[in-house]
Amino acid sequence: MYKNILVINLMQIGDLMLTTPVLGALRKAYPEARLTLLADSRWHDLVECNPHVDTCLFMDKKGADKGTLRLLAFAGRVRKLKFDLVINLHRNERSSAIAALSGAPRIVGYSKPPWSLLFDKVMKNPSLARRDGNRRIPGTQHQVHSHMAVLREALGIAQPEDVGLTLCLSEAAAQQAEELWQQEFTPADKVIAFNIGASWETKRWLTEYFAQAADMLAAKGYHIAFFGGPMDKDIVAKCCQQMEYKDSGLVHIFTGKVSLAVLAGLLRRCVLMLTTDSGPMHIGVAMNVPIVTMFGASPVPGFYPYDGRSVLVKTPEACHPCGIHQCQREGEGNLACMKNIPVAAVMNFVWELLDKYHGEPAYKLPPHYGDYQCRVIDLSKGEF
Repeated sequence: MYKNILVINLMQIGDLMLTTPVLGALRKAYPEARLTLLADSRWHDLVECNPHVDTCLFMDKKGADKGTLRLLAFAGRVRKLKFDLVINLHRNERSSAIAALSGAPRIVGYSKPPWSLLFDKVMKNPSLARRDGNRRIPGTQHQVHSHMAVLREALGIAQPEDVGLTLCLSEAAAQQAEELWQQEFTPADKVIAFNIGASWETKRWLTEYFAQAADMLAAKGYHIAFFGGPMDKDIVAKCCQQMEYKDSGLVHIFTGKVSLAVLAGLLRRCVLMLTTDSGPMHIGVAMNVPIVTMFGASPVPGFYPYDGRSVLVKTPEACHPCGIHQCQREGEGNLACMKNIPVAAVMNFVWELLDKYHGEPAYKLPPHYGDYQCRVIDLSKGEF
């Protein structure tokens, strides 16, 4: 029986959120163990209050812990904590090295050579796309399912309990979100969250499409709340300039103004989220918000919103999922994957979900444990 467990995921927001079901499963399997999560320090407020962990370690991989010597020093600090089990949940060199150098008697998960030589059990990650010549073949299952396979096959946990994505807020973040909401909205307002940015250009639906969707919702009296980080300010401003209702008082811009935890606190009060494939999408899932999302370059099986109430509209383009950050096609074919997801198709499912859940804010919707397969609308098959 393991007594001191470390789980490592040093990647982006979405990757970290998709690790949280593993924490819940480990807590159920090893209730007496001390469970530690190692994550990127930028995302501390997403996990520091997670009820399934005893403590978190944070690595400033872009700052104080950057570079080979500092990586080795950090691994040395991890080693002194004497973990008896280390689970690495991303196959990159940094996290593979920390796991391999941890000194733990048992080290399992994903790894890159040569660090994999020090692992007791190296697992493949079938959620990731792979190359076959010039073809990109999508993964075969969701990232969470791949992580759960690590628990089954490397640790012998026959049926890991999947409690879904988990995000709990500090009292201070919850209070800040409450105060900000009261400043912006009345109790009667129904608010749609818009997250229009994404780390890849090929993940972004067109700003004019988002503007059209926002106008259609505003015409029905819905308030629009724009979220995203500082890097999204320009595209949000461009989108708002294209809206007919930009001066209606129904448009609220939080882009670049709130922390991730406060973002989560605001999302739980929204009635729906219209979003790209992005970190905030997965935060929305954890906050119980029904989601409509559009996937162009992103592989559907691996990273769909882990929520049975949500809808994913998949591009009809044959080049899906290219996995390329910037489209290499020219002319009208540039970003065709997103251009050919029409507003009418997306709004069909927006109206459907608003009707189905009666415009109730996310925090009033009942939990739905175990129902994590979102509905995928494949436009290439004429499903709309």
